[in-house]
Amino acid sequence: MAAKIIDGQGPAEEIKQDLAHEVEQLIAAGTAPHLVAVQVGENPASKIYTNMQAKACESVGIEYELRTLPAEATEADLLDLLARANSDQAVTGIILQMPLPSHFDAREMQMALAVEKDVEGMHPENLGKLFYGGGAVGPCTAMSAVELLQRTVGGKAKLAGLEVVIVGHSEVFGKPAAVMLLDSFDFSPTVTICHVATKDLAFHTSRADVVIVATGVRQIRWQGYKALKKANPFATLPDLSPLVSADMLKEGAIVIDVAINRIPKGFDDEGQPLRNEAGKLAMQTVGDVDFDGAMQKVAAITPVPGGVGQVTTAMLLKNTVACTKALAK
Repeated sequence: MAAKIIDGQGPAEEIKQDLAHEVEQLIAAGTAPHLVAVQVGENPASKIYTNMQAKACESVGIEYELRTLPAEATEADLLDLLARANSDQAVTGIILQMPLPSHFDAREMQMALAVEKDVEGMHPENLGKLFYGGGAVGPCTAMSAVELLQRTVGGKAKLAGLEVVIVGHSEVFGKPAAVMLLDSFDFSPTVTICHVATKDLAFHTSRADVVIVATGVRQIRWQGYKALKKANPFATLPDLSPLVSADMLKEGAIVIDVAINRIPKGFDDEGQPLRNEAGKLAMQTVGDVDFDGAMQKVAAITPVPGGVGQVTTAMLLKNTVACTKALAK
């Protein structure tokens, strides 16, 4: 029997409908949510995301503003822009778009955000509050994955005692996701975190009731190959196979695939990426898990795209409303 597909569209719409009602109440009370996105330089992926943010904010009544700096801007320029957004009483939330140009210290810039306006929950103080089971916000993607998992199992209480393996230990996702899953004394699952240095990944994933994957390793390998190819035309083709194959999963497991990898659909006999009829690279968007193989083995799985990413934007809006409420107190 094929697995249930965990579609993120429905939950995302439910969350946004609830938020639209909250935003309406806030505006009526004289507190209008206002999200400012800060972007440095021109980044195609970031532009797509900011467009999505703008549309999502409009759908629930949150004012959205994009403030930009040129790629050649200095850290001092960005710190000044952030300071002005921090002190602007009309602004209730700030998101710093990643990636920043290479001459920026991204962590230092993130720490320059006002804690109470940090809608991504990435400031050390907000991460610390998350660790203690408090705080108004958390990293959006981690919140999204946990939300979908709880909905899939039938509520937070149903997580009690489950074996959960998280593959990926970033501060953006893996670490905060683990903390979120462990925030209850009564209903927490048993959480194992794996990463690039894990010796036998299959040993862990094959015994897990829930596997959450967020490494983007296929994207990393593809980008590395493209860089190497420029210097060495005879560079060996990269291994773009899924990090987690079906035989690495337990029968009836739940899989939350967070990764978004943009890679070629394949290579020709000469080792060149396949191209479409227009002569452009034939690309595909995939996760870290062998979706087709897993569909025949697991109980439920998120698609890529259409799963976690759908809910992540809704969580950004939820955090914006949370920050607005906290500032209004």
